[in-house]
Amino acid sequence: MNIKSILILSSVFFTIGCANKVPNEAGNVNASTSSKWTYLDNEIKPEFSYTCFQGAYYRKTVSSRDHWIGIKGEVTLPTIKFDESRKNSAKPGQYLDNPSVYMGGHMDGQETDIGLTWEVIKHEDGSVSKERLAFRPFFRRTDHKSGQKDVWIYAPAKKKFYWYPGEKVEMSVEVVKDGLMKISVKGAGKHFEETYECAGYTLNGIGDFKRVNAIDQVRNEGKPAQPTQTKVSDAKWSYTTLIRMQNGKRLEVPMHAGRFTNMRCPDVKFFEVNQSSKEAKVGAEEITISGIGF
Repeated sequence: MNIKSILILSSVFFTIGCANKVPNEAGNVNASTSSKWTYLDNEIKPEFSYTCFQGAYYRKTVSSRDHWIGIKGEVTLPTIKFDESRKNSAKPGQYLDNPSVYMGGHMDGQETDIGLTWEVIKHEDGSVSKERLAFRPFFRRTDHKSGQKDVWIYAPAKKKFYWYPGEKVEMSVEVVKDGLMKISVKGAGKHFEETYECAGYTLNGIGDFKRVNAIDQVRNEGKPAQPTQTKVSDAKWSYTTLIRMQNGKRLEVPMHAGRFTNMRCPDVKFFEVNQSSKEAKVGAEEITISGIGF
């Protein structure tokens, strides 16, 4: 594994649940179509709902547990308006709320979170900003029964790995061989790509993959989401695809609205999600998260 920099994140990325009880439009069948959604033969359908994991505001779409090996999508990064009353006293210039846009998966008991989080940067003179000023790639892996340890990793603090609100980014997470995950974040003339060891992830394994937009909260994991006026607006997913091995070949299929569990935590009132019928077919949607609700 090529670990560039390991830092302990103070935000919550390990989101594993859902309070939104909106059903997916999918029946428990093995046919190639169900209602208006198209499926692969013998494809497992997603769960109806999950229980929210406390500690953050997050919009999550999570696949069924099946022979998925990855997820891919393109997103326009959101604009951010922080709650000025929620400053981090331990880190002047930073807030207790922190936006993130990421993907990840869960296979053989090992969870991964991979994508972009709002972070500090290194200026050209070598100094590190007190404020969080850009989205930077990160990788998180929990431990595994094989003995593999949990890690947190950031992309190097370099200008070529900073992304900003309004920029369009394509990101992907994929098992490329047993025990090895590749991540890619590219857009606006920049590209970060790396492979990381993940013992639980195999090409023939059973797992689920997710896409998440969140307002994480510092030192709040496992606690109720704290009231905030922070607002993260207009994140726009152009498409989302799930990746699997089918008959020995790599295959991408759209993460349409029948292929995921619909999650808005801690409550649907904090989210504005806009999606046309055409966008629903390709895993596209626009998301705004507001701590004061809608």
